Amino acid sequence: MLTRNILITGATGGIGRALAISLADQGARLWLTGRDSGKLERLLGDLQGSHHTVQADLTLASDRQRLHRAIIDEGAQLDVLINAAGVNDFKLLCHGNDDELAALITCNLTMPMQLCRLLLPVLNPESAQIVNLGSTFGSIGYPGYSAYCASKFGLRGFSQALSRELSDSNTVVQYIAPRATMTAMNPNSVAQMNKELGNRMDSPEDAARQIVAAIKAQSISVTLGWPERAFVLLNSVASPLINLVIGRQLPTIKHFAKEVQSS
Repeated sequence: MLTRNILITGATGGIGRALAISLADQGARLWLTGRDSGKLERLLGDLQGSHHTVQADLTLASDRQRLHRAIIDEGAQLDVLINAAGVNDFKLLCHGNDDELAALITCNLTMPMQLCRLLLPVLNPESAQIVNLGSTFGSIGYPGYSAYCASKFGLRGFSQALSRELSDSNTVVQYIAPRATMTAMNPNSVAQMNKELGNRMDSPEDAARQIVAAIKAQSISVTLGWPERAFVLLNSVASPLINLVIGRQLPTIKHFAKEVQSS
């Protein structure tokens, strides 16, 4: 991990920022992207070492191309690409609209796919890793998160397929799924709901620590947290039992979803 060139998308977000700090402390050379140039500069000031920042909205083809060009112009090869950028939108499907659905799918699924395709030629051919950050909800369909689940289910499938597609190369593709994390992606209403349901939430720093460990281990597919790992396994072999558990939670979920809609 030390002295490797690592690109982190969504670097100014909760998990992205924590990953940047952790990896910089371990000697990595970072390429950091985010939409807010001010946040990028403040992050850069908090990091040890010399790093690159590229302000970009990676849902735009022009900004993806600009990032690609910056890497080429620097003569850099990426050892690790971490797709950490993402959005969440806790609401019942009937409360959403077409534009919100399209924006979520673009950011969480289409953009990481497009970025992986674009940056494959600048990955280190001797040893590279593509790390797609998913979610527990990429394996468990959950009320109030139908669109988010769809995007993360898709990202998990993409990661699995790309891993097999590149299995004859030196590039490892990883899908790492954090559980609920205390970031701006999860507003206070979601934190209150999780507390009422007894669902644990990790700090960004704790999530980053587990993600870095999984990257170092080159684990192909990892679900972070317990009992989340058990729920993922149960959902794959005993879905009716999970239906029963979540069904009991549904009134609480709908209560908080209606609060969000009315606020």
